[in-house]
Amino acid sequence: MLSPFWKHFKSGTDIRGVAIEGAYGEPLDLTDEVVENIATGFAGWLTKRTGKPEEQLTVSVGRDSRISGPRIRDAVINALTTSGVRVIDCGLASTPAMFMTTVDLKCDASIQITASHHPYHRNGLKFFLPSGGLEGSDISEVLETAQEFANNPETRKKASMPGALVREDYMAQYAARLRSLICEGVKAADYEHPLKGFHIVVDAGNGAGGFYADQVLAPLAADISGSQFLDPDGRFPNHVPNPENKEAMASICAATLKAGADLGVIFDTDVDRAGCVDSAGREINRNRLVALASVIALEGNDGGTIVTDSITSSGIKAFIEQELGGVHHRFKRGYKNVINEALRLNQAGVNCPLAIETSGHAALRENYFLDDGAYLITKIIIKAAQLRGQGKSLESLIEKLAEPVESEELRFHITESDFKSCGNRILSALEQYARKNGWALADDSREGVRVSFGAGQGEGWFLLRLSVHDPVMPLNIESDVKGGNRLIAEKLKSFLNSQQGLDIASLKSFLS
Repeated sequence: MLSPFWKHFKSGTDIRGVAIEGAYGEPLDLTDEVVENIATGFAGWLTKRTGKPEEQLTVSVGRDSRISGPRIRDAVINALTTSGVRVIDCGLASTPAMFMTTVDLKCDASIQITASHHPYHRNGLKFFLPSGGLEGSDISEVLETAQEFANNPETRKKASMPGALVREDYMAQYAARLRSLICEGVKAADYEHPLKGFHIVVDAGNGAGGFYADQVLAPLAADISGSQFLDPDGRFPNHVPNPENKEAMASICAATLKAGADLGVIFDTDVDRAGCVDSAGREINRNRLVALASVIALEGNDGGTIVTDSITSSGIKAFIEQELGGVHHRFKRGYKNVINEALRLNQAGVNCPLAIETSGHAALRENYFLDDGAYLITKIIIKAAQLRGQGKSLESLIEKLAEPVESEELRFHITESDFKSCGNRILSALEQYARKNGWALADDSREGVRVSFGAGQGEGWFLLRLSVHDPVMPLNIESDVKGGNRLIAEKLKSFLNSQQGLDIASLKSFLS
């Protein structure tokens, strides 16, 4: 069983911790020793999974731009090579590219050093096999082995001969693949320069995504002037590298308008998520990104199923099913959850070409169900180029998407120590309360409690759910009329006031 110290490193299907001493008052816990124990534990776990001894394993290692990345990379490589594993050091790389090393470089596994969009002082490890990312249960097993090594250092394996270390500029190969996709998809008269006349602004947020402007778009003759924050800087001095962040999106919207560009693109730190901006400076993000990705994914997949997370708007469901002729399948929040659900559906014989979260995680079946922001943007650019030849724009594809007039997310802290039991108790009570009051419970939320309201009652919906990892209950509210969110929140307040163990200060503030 994991001790509290080792358990706290587990973040779903990732490992995360504090990698810089003294920042934000948090003590350093992702030390070299901890990292080496985790990497050694992963090597041992991998031998069991593959049936191959460490000396026959090849593992690629990459990192995003965080300033703690080189230190952690060195610790990972030292632990792996000491165990006899052959290591390919890919340097600065995107998370999706590190998965692709298991395909293109035939690695037994890959490790990406990243903490996604989290603050600069945090970092972590993300693991891939050729079959995809590790599951939460796999991470627990890796940490259990690391814990054993920490308690008994003498049991850590040391090979008679260290594993080889080679360096590979894999991002050049990865970028070349994306360029080929654009050339093949557009089929321009000037085949090698299909983006001539296109002006695309890229915002990498000083993460690992700057390559997309320099190595993908520019060689295809796109105008990338006005692009910003392409240089890696692990302190993220300009804005949070997160398409969901309001300041970040405002920045790329402004940059796109200032440059007079046809399209703006923004990536998160490790490029597994993306958002974009149209020529008028309007966000193609969250529900609009889900809609656009659905249009692209359903081409050639008539009647296909689109898996989204639970907080997508009612307008998305109507757009996918009524405008596109597809099937909308809501599932639990978490990119791994929606991807696994899409995999399950396909295995059951359901035509499901896309799994996508409103956060910007989008995984296409044609691309190994890998959540890859650069791949999604590549598909969008191909479509934009095709439409240009028809005198149309990207915006025309989603003009029939009904969007809410109001949208709000509130987060309630659970004050009881057993937060999962408390949260589940509240959800059960809410479902009973909703039925008693004749509220319209959704039959397809698959997470939490989702209720819809008609005319005069707020004309919208709310979803109350329990966070997977944190003692928090997020509340999402959307309405199709001005003031509707307040009406819905007032209805919910009377119930929440009766519940113990939940701090609803944010709701009270919203209604004040």
